Amino acid sequence: MTQERSALAHTTVVRVATDGRPTSGDRVLTAARDTADSVPVVRTGPTGITAMSPLLLLTSDGRTAFYGDPSPSAVRELVGELEGGTVPTAAADAVVDHDPDTTTLPVPENGPLSTGQRHVLGPCGWAAPLHPADWSFVSTDQTAEAATDAGLLGRGGRDAATDAPVASVWETARATEGDPVVVCNANDASDLPTGDETLLSGAPMAVLDGIAAVAEYLDAGDAVIYVNESQTDLQAALREAIEAAADTLPVVPQLVAGPDEFRASEPTAALEALEGADRIEPRLQPPVPAKHGLYGRPTVIHTPRTFAHVQRAIANPERIDADATDPGTRIVTVTGDVADQATVELGSSGSLATAREAVEMDGPFKMACVGGVLGGITRSLDVAPTAQSLRAAGLGTDGVVELFDSDRCAVETVGKRARFASEENSGRCVPGREGTKQLTELLRDVYDGTFESEKIRELARVMRESSNCQIGEHAPRPVTTAIDEFEPEFRAHTNGRCPSGTCTEKL
Repeated sequence: MTQERSALAHTTVVRVATDGRPTSGDRVLTAARDTADSVPVVRTGPTGITAMSPLLLLTSDGRTAFYGDPSPSAVRELVGELEGGTVPTAAADAVVDHDPDTTTLPVPENGPLSTGQRHVLGPCGWAAPLHPADWSFVSTDQTAEAATDAGLLGRGGRDAATDAPVASVWETARATEGDPVVVCNANDASDLPTGDETLLSGAPMAVLDGIAAVAEYLDAGDAVIYVNESQTDLQAALREAIEAAADTLPVVPQLVAGPDEFRASEPTAALEALEGADRIEPRLQPPVPAKHGLYGRPTVIHTPRTFAHVQRAIANPERIDADATDPGTRIVTVTGDVADQATVELGSSGSLATAREAVEMDGPFKMACVGGVLGGITRSLDVAPTAQSLRAAGLGTDGVVELFDSDRCAVETVGKRARFASEENSGRCVPGREGTKQLTELLRDVYDGTFESEKIRELARVMRESSNCQIGEHAPRPVTTAIDEFEPEFRAHTNGRCPSGTCTEKL
């Protein structure tokens, strides 16, 4: 049968939600298309729930049955039943009755897909990611003014307005002489997943729409999406999305690949990479990018998460609580010692602990690292997923929660992160270059019988207050928060004993 691209144009349709890789779900998609005769079969993007990928969704007249990772033989049987006029429900993971015209994924009452909310993530897995007809664009007749009224904050560590009002950055760029440019910073060389990749794979049109709306607000004629050079599959999909939406968007971004290096994702380091610099390192600030950015032009740099939230704020301003300290939602990827990772969306009035409901841990929960590889260590996730609450708890806001089970050693875990920082920093500033080395050595000393807690904390203070780069600023955070939570484990190591029984050698 002809490969249908639109998912929303039909009341009866088979969707195969995959994780964005070209071959992901091919066996399910092939079985469905070989069986279907009159019912269209559409590949959609990831839902964020890896455990259920590929996900088969069978829809007819406002009823959808969900089947996670079905066998090809099961797919043929299920699609055949739908061809016969019945939505098969007997062995479904979930069945949801919904508005036949819904443009977002119907949420089951139970299971990982029911975790949190699905606003920004709503189209993921439901709409065809590369087909403009499945999307309602706001940038064609609106700018980002509604997002300024909402008080949105930048999301993610690669954002030049991380946890700060985006409106302030935009106004600075507008007031600065020169031709402004918009950069979507999607380069992430960390081995930890983020919600950005889920959005770019599942809802690229929403991100493109948000980019164009901001560009229109700034009266910018140029925009760039900056991705990791190693993500060739994502690049191919984004090129297809950009080409498909080119006739619709008022500003069409250029796709540029940058180095597969952790340091290259810092906002000003991204500008260096985009300009073709031989040495990738963060710039000294001030001036901020909004005043002197790409090739000296006023530049606004946000993550895909921020642009997707901007798009939602314009499309549905009534759903954004402008009175909240952190308006909108937070997208969080849960990973670590889990059977399958998951990306979920949490409301500001909820708890980070809710994210655990989307995954199954390998063993009993011991601790979590919140905020990415240089996030904060905590025993409790009973924290609101807002920038203010997370920072007050000493945690990071980069949208990653790593869950660790009882086999993990706190000292070893943060020691490896300190070593990572010492190896991955750009070397431009003394705290980043030398401070990370000193921090690593102080943790190695623990294994040799010396634990200098106050010295570690003083070094951490100096690094936080004087670093030019994010690596130098954030490198101490896993260590100091782990000491707060697990100081007895550090002292046990000075006596040659690892309470978790996992340390066999020095860092």
